[in-house]
Formats: sequence, C-alpha cells, structure tokens
Amino acid sequence: MSIYLDNAATTQLDTEVFKAITPYLLEFYGNPSSHHGHGREVKQAIEGARATIAGLLNASPNEIVFTSGGTEADNTAILSAVRAHGVKHVITTPFEHHAVLHTLEVLKKAGEIKLSFINTDNRGNLDINHLDDLLRYNGPALVSVMHANNEIGNLNNIELIGELCKSRGALFHSDTVQTMGHYRHDLSKLNTHFIAASAHKFHGPKGVGFIYCRDGIKLSQLLHGGGQERKLRAGTENIHGIIGLAKALEIAYRDIDEHHAYIQNLKNRMITKLQEQVGDIYFNGNSAIADKSLYTVLNVSLPENYAGGNLLSYLDRQGISASGGSACSTGSASHVLKAIGADTSCNNIRFSFSKFNTAAEIDYTVEKLAALYKAIAA
Repeated sequence: MSIYLDNAATTQLDTEVFKAITPYLLEFYGNPSSHHGHGREVKQAIEGARATIAGLLNASPNEIVFTSGGTEADNTAILSAVRAHGVKHVITTPFEHHAVLHTLEVLKKAGEIKLSFINTDNRGNLDINHLDDLLRYNGPALVSVMHANNEIGNLNNIELIGELCKSRGALFHSDTVQTMGHYRHDLSKLNTHFIAASAHKFHGPKGVGFIYCRDGIKLSQLLHGGGQERKLRAGTENIHGIIGLAKALEIAYRDIDEHHAYIQNLKNRMITKLQEQVGDIYFNGNSAIADKSLYTVLNVSLPENYAGGNLLSYLDRQGISASGGSACSTGSASHVLKAIGADTSCNNIRFSFSKFNTAAEIDYTVEKLAALYKAIAA
C-alpha cells in the first residue's frame, strides 16, 4: 500500500486542474507580452484567472499579483513594508515559516529593522495583549503573523489581529499558504494589507502563487527586468501555472464545506485510534483541538526509542509518507517545536491530510504504529 500523508508539504494535482492546464501547454503558447493574436489570447486568459481569484476572495483584480509561490510573496510583502513604507519595526512570531523568519533576520542583521516576537504559551497560542503593548510603544510597524502554522496546525485569529493593527496604524501581513483553498477569505472585511498564497497547497501546480496587496499599498519590485505584472514582477508569466492556480482555487471554494467535513472526520479518526491503540502519545500545539487548528494537520510525538528513534523511516518502509515538520527544513530540528518547548528528541510526526485520503489509509497507518508499539512493549 502507498499512502501519502504529507499534504502540508504539497498536494496531489487535481485532475480538473490538469485538464484546465493542458491547452496552455500545447495550444495556447504565445507570450502574453507579445502584441499579436497568440499573445493576446494568453494575456486574456491570465487576466481571466486574476479576476476569478479576486472574485473568490472578494478583492479587486489589481490587488492580485502572481508570483512563483508563497516564499516570493512573503519576501515581497516584508520588503515592501520596509522599503516602500519606511517600516522600522516588525513584530512576528517564532512559529513563522522560514520564508518570513529568514527574511526578517537578514533585515535585522543589516540594521534595517527592529525585530520583536509576540509572547506565546507552550501550545503556541499568541499573547494578544503583548502584541498590543508592542504596537503601542515602538512607532510605525509591520505585524507578520501566519493564519495557520504549517507544522502544529495552530489557527491564529487574524481577524482580531487585523483590527488591532488597524487601531494602532500598523501594516499587517499574513502568510495564508496553509489555509488558502481550505478556508474562505473575504479580503474586503479582513484588515490585512498583504497575504501570501501558493497553488500547490490546494491541489494546484507547483511554482506559482500570488501576493494580495491592498489597494493603495505600495509593492517594492523584487525582480527587475520587463514590465510584467504591471511592472511589479518582471519575467515571463507562468501561464499554465496561473491558469491552474485559478482553477484549483475555484474547485476548492466550490467543494470547501464538503471537504472540510470529510477531512476533519479523517483527522478525528486518527486521533481516536492513536489514543486507543498506541501508548505514550502526545499531540503538539493545538493540532488535536478541532476549533483551534487546521483540519488538515495533526502533529504527534512518540518516545525517542520508538522505532529506534527513526520513526519516519519505519513509516516510509511501510509505504507511508509523513514528515517531521516543514519540508523546507528537512534535516534540522523543528524551530516550531523548539519554540513551544516540545521534546525534539522524540519522534515528532506531522500527518497532514487531503480530500484524496481515505479511512482505510488512516486505519492502516495506525495499525502499523500500534504493531510497532506492541513489539517494543513485549
């Protein structure tokens, strides 16, 4: 059996998306910057995709700028706040993706910003009162807080954070890479100035994403060259990627309630069966609390000696793909688990689910873990 439970790293391409992409690989191949028929038809398709995304998010098409993915979008948002808006103080969390944290570390080292971290508890919950204090006394700021953590699944109240930023005159950037396509975002009501998204997290193609930049907020040009994306992002557009991104988001919104319920049931099934069949288990962060975590992520800790301390390899040999955390941090201890004080010497596994997973796959995975536990206990 081959089981894929690493959907927070990337998701399987939806067949409807593949069908939508194919003509833009074979038939509609013009350069959208060319002023002839082949170019115009492709340019029209790109703008149609932009309008589709904007409509789903209740935004304006001119607020959507296509990128190579979430990392570029996060970098662009942060650098724009600092270099186009003169922000000198950035407030964030220790749980952000490295696309955010490493960018901020570079800016801090260069002396361009003061960097502050919001206090948290040992489950990764943010101290909103501390955020308010940080916003009160350090001048104009950028707050960068992800909607949901990619490792422990914690959902952050970005509606509340956005209102707080608005009251204090701060810019707000949220990495929504893990929640785009899994939750509805109404950007006309959400007080955020920048959000980042990546298609391959919701069954779209890899190598494409977008940044939402609220109308009236300036973007710094990260890539220089041609005049693509209204002179904001140089380089020939990833045409089939953009078409696939829009189609994937359209499908996600169409089926979002059904898939939410289905995947949450799979996650609940795994939680229950792990508790019943496997001993010495602990769920990290809020990942086992339904209303406080992504329904797609469950982070589990088992003892260090479980499978000789190499549980992921054991699962791989059983045909089960999972991870110890972010795919972007392979080979190093999770900075997220360190930040909440979790025992990083344990076998920490992130199981992440999608609409393509089944109850039988959950049962098989727990069965293999339970069999290993019984063998160790014998």
